[in-house]
Amino acid sequence: MRLPIALTLLSSLTACAGPPEPAAAPATEPAVAAAPVELIRHTVESDRHPMALWEKRAGDPEGAILLVHGRTWSARPDFDLQVPGEDLSLMDGLVAEGFAVYGLDLRGYGETPRDDTGWNTPMVAANDAANVLAWITERHGGEPPVLFGWSLGSMVALLTAQQRADLMRAVVLFGFPVALDEEIPADPGADAPPREPTTAEAAASDFVTPDSISQVAIDAYVEAALAADPVRMDWRNQDQWNALTPEDVNVPTLVIQGETDPLAPTDRQATLFTRLGTADKQWVVVAGGDHAAFLETPRAYFIDALVNFLRRPRPAG
Repeated sequence: MRLPIALTLLSSLTACAGPPEPAAAPATEPAVAAAPVELIRHTVESDRHPMALWEKRAGDPEGAILLVHGRTWSARPDFDLQVPGEDLSLMDGLVAEGFAVYGLDLRGYGETPRDDTGWNTPMVAANDAANVLAWITERHGGEPPVLFGWSLGSMVALLTAQQRADLMRAVVLFGFPVALDEEIPADPGADAPPREPTTAEAAASDFVTPDSISQVAIDAYVEAALAADPVRMDWRNQDQWNALTPEDVNVPTLVIQGETDPLAPTDRQATLFTRLGTADKQWVVVAGGDHAAFLETPRAYFIDALVNFLRRPRPAG
């Protein structure tokens, strides 16, 4: 999932005529790291449960974006990785583009505690995301944010978009991993959550494309991930993902796919894209990118594709 040194990429679809063709871009030197933006921690109540929410913002932001992490690691290691001399933070990159950016720790991740059950479920996660979207909307004078989900977070984002489209300006789905035409069996989970320790091997497992990220950065990610999430969060009732119905999504939607992402292959993105109910949709392939493309060599293009979608001319109606 790492890109060779060249930054490559591209392809946007506004109709479902097959997967977009990735196009090569000229090689670029790694970005010089900018001074980190102040990270602010908020606590947002979701049905009386405290959710940790992290914020970085530009002065007079043009809009807000809520980032939802994946299955194993929480918001800060994923979206705000700080490595001396390297520019890797997705939050910092979006702030540089003029946005207020928020990263949510789902229940049991980072600084959000587990609830009394010890478990998370798809419907609880989507409800928490909706409550945080409402909080951000109020904070920004009634202007809904963009909802961005990565990996399992893209499933949470899709489920949230189906249920509370009024709370978002658009939804961005990166690394969507589920096969929508496959039924997920009932999974009530054990009586007590296993609470298994996380591992350095698991933290480094997404970095598979040679030379797309430095070993220093991988080591920093592993250290940050294990510090933030030393115990693996437990999920049950995952058959609730069967409620994912892209046909019910009527907000502008951007699907982003890493070309070599083994967890989000083209056929799954094609099914997702084709079935989206909104006509205002795009599909971008990041050439040479994998499941963690926004942390690797394609980072600049990834951010550019996301921001260009948000700034595109709006279609009539």
